[in-house]
Amino acid sequence: MSKQRKIVFTAFLLYTASILYLMFFGFGRTDAAAQTNGYTFIWMPDSFFKMPALSELLHPTLMAIVDIGNVAAFIPFGLLVPVLYRMPFVRFIGLFVLCVLTIETLQALTLLGSFDVNDVIQNSSGAAIGYGAYAVGTRGKTVPKRTIFTGLCASLLLAGTLIVYSGIDKAFTEEQGPFTALNEWKDARGNPVQSAGPCIFTLGGQKVEPRYNVYGAEHGKKTVYTYELKGKELFLFLNYGIPDQGVLRGSLSISVDGQQILSDSEEYQDREPAEFKWFFEQADELTITIEGREKIWDIGYREMKYFWE
Repeated sequence: MSKQRKIVFTAFLLYTASILYLMFFGFGRTDAAAQTNGYTFIWMPDSFFKMPALSELLHPTLMAIVDIGNVAAFIPFGLLVPVLYRMPFVRFIGLFVLCVLTIETLQALTLLGSFDVNDVIQNSSGAAIGYGAYAVGTRGKTVPKRTIFTGLCASLLLAGTLIVYSGIDKAFTEEQGPFTALNEWKDARGNPVQSAGPCIFTLGGQKVEPRYNVYGAEHGKKTVYTYELKGKELFLFLNYGIPDQGVLRGSLSISVDGQQILSDSEEYQDREPAEFKWFFEQADELTITIEGREKIWDIGYREMKYFWE
């Protein structure tokens, strides 16, 4: 074994040992294992990368640093292994993925971590970047040129990988759509919903100016509103309370598919406006029941959608 090969082999062993230590014992894994009751296997890729905005580049989130580290930390394997063992890319990446799968499984079985398919993809991407950078670097005729070519190629491939994964993450991540006010819906009979006209009132001594709509019981009697949600995945928003003027008595009940999610019945003074937010993974029918002087206002939803919908 040549002197240069011995140096590369030693570097490979030391780096591998460091990575294995971090994967099994670093970041307080032993303490966390003592509090873990079962194995954790995450089979579906989720939340690859979210490219930070320009204002966030100087202060990236911890998760962004971890995601980038999961790729960048494995680039050296793609640089060192081809030097020690000549092999085509397909064989190299196949063996590397097998090793990562084994390590992830051991992490889960020893309770020193979890099996996370995200880690498998990210780690393997880092190794692939290193192999690509090595292949380009070998085209340099001198050591300085090879070093420059390798470093530049690794940086470009890393940046490109992050951008591609960010696009994949965005394409398959649902986000809240624009706010749709209740008075833009139709009731269960398909008729447009009519809300009370604009009004201003005080509640708990605070001035309330509804922006979208106001609903209450007709003549103080129980009034029921029913709406078809057609299996939508959404966040419901509303504000509610009993205005200060008059008798402070009223009630509000909201149910989804027959299951009550909000019940309010109060009879006292100095009550502040209340906000309510609820997430529906899938809902077909929304029922709102109002009685007495209870008011709800600015009720609406934000539907969860993919950016391409």
